[in-house]
Amino acid sequence: MRFHIITIFPDIFDSYLNESIIGRAIKNKIISIKFYNPRDFIKAPKNNYKPVDDKPYGGGPGMVMRAEPLLKAFDFIYKKISLGHSHTGEAKSKKNKILTINFIPSAEKFTTSYAKTISKKYTDIILICGRYEGIDARVDKILKTKKISIGDYVLTGGELPAMILVDCVSRQIEGVLGNYESLEEERVSSSEVYTRPEVLKYNNKNYKVPKVLLSGDHKKIEEWKKGTK
Repeated sequence: MRFHIITIFPDIFDSYLNESIIGRAIKNKIISIKFYNPRDFIKAPKNNYKPVDDKPYGGGPGMVMRAEPLLKAFDFIYKKISLGHSHTGEAKSKKNKILTINFIPSAEKFTTSYAKTISKKYTDIILICGRYEGIDARVDKILKTKKISIGDYVLTGGELPAMILVDCVSRQIEGVLGNYESLEEERVSSSEVYTRPEVLKYNNKNYKVPKVLLSGDHKKIEEWKKGTK
C-alpha cells in the first residue's frame, strides 16, 4: 500500500509515522508514505512568495486553498505511478488502483470496516490535507474525491485525519501487525482492560481485577468482554 499525502506541513507527520507499528511497517517496506507540498507546484515570483490560499468569492471569513497547486500536485502523483493524467478520484490500471480522499467534517464517517475495505481494494491512496476554510470546491468536482469525516468537529487542518486514516488502514494490511497483535485485533474488544497487580491500592482503597478475568474460563471471559464494549 502506498499513501500519497498532499500537505503544506509535511513535517507534522515525522514523529508519529516514524515510531511504533507504522514506523516498522515503513522500514519493512510493507507500506510507503510520500509527501507533496502544493507550494512546490507554484512558479515562484521574484519575491519567492508562493501563496496556496486566497480570499473566497462571495465573501466570508478566512481564506481558501487554491485549486491549481492541489491539482498540479495530484497530476504529479498520477504521473509518478504511471497512470497519466486521468482526472478521476478512482482509477485503475493493470497494477494500480487509486483512491483520492478529501477530509470534510460533514461527510461520511470513517470506520474500521471502511478501512478494511479500502486496504484490500486499493494500491494507492491520495490524501488531500485542507487548511484554512477548506479547499476550492472545484478540486472535489474535477477529481471526484471520496469525502471522509473522522468526527463532528472542526480541526485546523487535514493532517490529523490523514494520520488517523493511515494508521487504521495500515493495521488491516497483512504483515503490518505482528502475529500476536493480529490475533488481538480480531478478538472481542472491551472498554475495560487490566494488568498486574491483581489488587491495586490507591488512597487507602483496594481496586481489584474482576474475578472472571482470573478464572481461566475463556468462554465466560469473552462473554464478559462483550458486555463491557
